[in-house]
Amino acid sequence: MNSNLSISEYKEWLEEVKRKVRHSQLRSVIAANVVLIEFYWDLGRMIVEKQAQSKWGDKIIEQLSSDLKSEFPGMKGLSRSNLSYAKQFYNFYSSIVQQPVEQSEFIQQAVGQIPWGHNVLIITKAKDLEEANFYISQTIENGWSRDSLALQLKSNLFGRVGKSVTNFSHTLPQPLSELAQQTLKDPYVFDFLNFTTEVKERDIERQLMQHLTKFLLELGKGFAFVGQQYHLEIGESDYYLDLLFYHIHLKCYVVIELKNTKFVPEYAGKLNFYLSAVDSILKRDNDNSTIGILLCRDKNNLEAEFSLRDIGKPMGISEFQFTEILPDNLKSSLPTVEELEEELKRLEEK
Repeated sequence: MNSNLSISEYKEWLEEVKRKVRHSQLRSVIAANVVLIEFYWDLGRMIVEKQAQSKWGDKIIEQLSSDLKSEFPGMKGLSRSNLSYAKQFYNFYSSIVQQPVEQSEFIQQAVGQIPWGHNVLIITKAKDLEEANFYISQTIENGWSRDSLALQLKSNLFGRVGKSVTNFSHTLPQPLSELAQQTLKDPYVFDFLNFTTEVKERDIERQLMQHLTKFLLELGKGFAFVGQQYHLEIGESDYYLDLLFYHIHLKCYVVIELKNTKFVPEYAGKLNFYLSAVDSILKRDNDNSTIGILLCRDKNNLEAEFSLRDIGKPMGISEFQFTEILPDNLKSSLPTVEELEEELKRLEEK
């Protein structure tokens, strides 16, 4: 190595070269994906146009798949089902893409940024273009895998984002209030938890911590975990926050309180007290105001809105759901499959 170049300088330069290589690799992957998506778009268009001209109907897809696989035996993506997806893909978006130039821009800037498998999930699950665009942008922003996207589609993320009852409009400045509103959901779906109806709040906290990765995925991008039952000493008394997070994009602490009951107005007052304490004890000068999220099993939206109307601290109220399993004493009182079958036979014989 040249004596004029120190080891530390070389390492720094090497890291820069590595970044260039990774950036080039990423651009190559995206470029290749854009070409693939354009191929499926054109294929879908050709199928739609040919079906409109002929009387073959869907038979043409089956024949085309067979002929293409025979001609290109090593090429993937030529199955009958995939060609049907190509047709559905074209039909789904063709209403907003009228010209070849629009098609190129649409594919390069939107659907071409995510893999074909992600696109298939979206066009088969989304109800309309608005919902599809939401999942495309969220996939790009969050780097979701196909499984993660499937989970968000299953839990209807589109229908839950921004639906929490909040007072952000008069407690946070714009555009922070809008960003905070879109950060919250209603309801939160913790379908990775399994409890009976007699579950205690501390048990929910414990399992959320055991499934922290899935919990953070449901909370959304930007949440960093700080602590569970976070201790604060106020006026010689001890207080414990159920869950404390820091939100990187909102630049603020987030206090989450869990209530395994229906919402009552008193909960908002207690959370307001906690937010004041965090603002005084933990908040730094460059942090924004601490936000509170109250998660309840049920709520009346009008009660929730009234409860937050005159509270000065920013907070939102949402419901949460998990998979409930039947307690043993109830299971024993339900008929078995065999008993149901016997009863059906008895009714048929009458």
